[in-house]
Amino acid sequence: MRSEVKAPKPSGLYPYQERDLNILFEKVTNAPKGNRILYQLPTGGGKTVIFSEIAKWYVTCHHRKAIVLTHRVELCDQTAATLKKAGIKTRVINSSVKQVRKKDNYDSYVAMVETLRNRLKDGLFDPSQIGLVIIDEAHHNAFQKLLHKFPDAIVIGVTATPLSSDADLPMKKSYQELVIGESIGNLISQGYLARPVTWRYDVELNSLKTGIYGDFTISSSDELYSSRAMLELLLHAYETHAKNKKTLIFNNGIFTSRNVCKLFEDAGYPVRHLDNRQTAAEREDILRWFKKTKGAILTSVSILTTGFDEPSIQAVILNRATTSLTLYHQMIGRGSRSLPKKKTFNIIDLGNNVERFGEWQAPVDWQLIFDRPEAFMAYVHQQSTREAHVISADLRSDFPNTLQFSFDVQEAWQQALDAGLKPATVIRDAIRQHVVMCIENSDSIAHAMELADKLDQEIQWRVKQYGKCLGKVTKNYTEWLVSDYKSRLKTLIQKIMQRNMARKSRRKAA
Repeated sequence: MRSEVKAPKPSGLYPYQERDLNILFEKVTNAPKGNRILYQLPTGGGKTVIFSEIAKWYVTCHHRKAIVLTHRVELCDQTAATLKKAGIKTRVINSSVKQVRKKDNYDSYVAMVETLRNRLKDGLFDPSQIGLVIIDEAHHNAFQKLLHKFPDAIVIGVTATPLSSDADLPMKKSYQELVIGESIGNLISQGYLARPVTWRYDVELNSLKTGIYGDFTISSSDELYSSRAMLELLLHAYETHAKNKKTLIFNNGIFTSRNVCKLFEDAGYPVRHLDNRQTAAEREDILRWFKKTKGAILTSVSILTTGFDEPSIQAVILNRATTSLTLYHQMIGRGSRSLPKKKTFNIIDLGNNVERFGEWQAPVDWQLIFDRPEAFMAYVHQQSTREAHVISADLRSDFPNTLQFSFDVQEAWQQALDAGLKPATVIRDAIRQHVVMCIENSDSIAHAMELADKLDQEIQWRVKQYGKCLGKVTKNYTEWLVSDYKSRLKTLIQKIMQRNMARKSRRKAA
């Protein structure tokens, strides 16, 4: 074991950051050449601060050069600025830098992956001068192709989710060990992150198709999320749970995002669309508008999942489904920044993502995911293929006289709590609405009972939503609720229709 190198005490850091840095300092100090360490910290936990401090410490204490690899220009500049401010001579290797000489006067470098790859390929950068390689967003596979160029360097990968984007190249093959940082739950309880309030809608996803990389295709997502029904659901969800809040909407395709933009424009809301086809100047202008506009809505495609920090975001809408745990955490993390006047933020899930991955703030066994990624992905696939709630056109056609088909269980639940009512009033009101639907679309008790039987899927969905509001409920209890719901529905239909028929008979007799 190597002798311990005393690290300078970082200033202006949170206790959990200091703790993790000391762990990483010790591991790097005693690591053999070529050792690779993966560090996990949630989005919003300050990963840029962490790896900037590591680079500064390494250059100062070990007197060797370090390089930080990123996949976004914004992160390159941000990291370089942090290192320069700390007094570390730093150079950004970008397209304007054609050659980096071994005897130059820089202690650290920050580089985009593709740019560095080209310089290494052309022999314009000597990797032997580097003792430490830090990789931001280490779950991206583009970095792996460069690591063999630094065989003797110690590598630290940093990520919020230690799960590779390529199932054929798990992170355990690239890193020897995982260091797990503070959990989302602890960061929330300590006030470093805002507390989420999650609103979930069961969405029928059977039309979505999976692409070669395992996630849902853009084309099938565009078809679903640009449909009239989904656009109406999006607007309803926004107006119910995020109206007048600064809101970020994530979509899977540009076509959908532009349709969403038009939807909110037509409804009179301040909204802009953002995607990676726009120029840097256009994106900068849109983000400036978003920052200064009260109640602004920004609908985007992927571009804001990393390298974007706007603490004033009050609501995040997942207007898409994904099988990527990393993307799930990144999207929600955009709204998790805490401010003195912002202790909570809203999550609206329109892709069954919470059902697939669990609550964003729930504990995650990252070590198990790192050790057995194939088992985790099998579980996600199983969750993705489960039958979801269906409101088909055929079902709607059975109720032609009904204008209000939906029933927002979560909203009814919140209203009941606010009014001091028992939770059971939610189920009571849901049953009453179904009773009205069956009666107003039938001319006999027998016909109304047939319609009640056709509501089976809708009943199951409502009970499932109710169970989510209750919290931890057993499957047996949920099954009992469904049975009780159906029984009460038919009893009430029969009672009301018999009473109505008796009333009509008395009128005729009179």
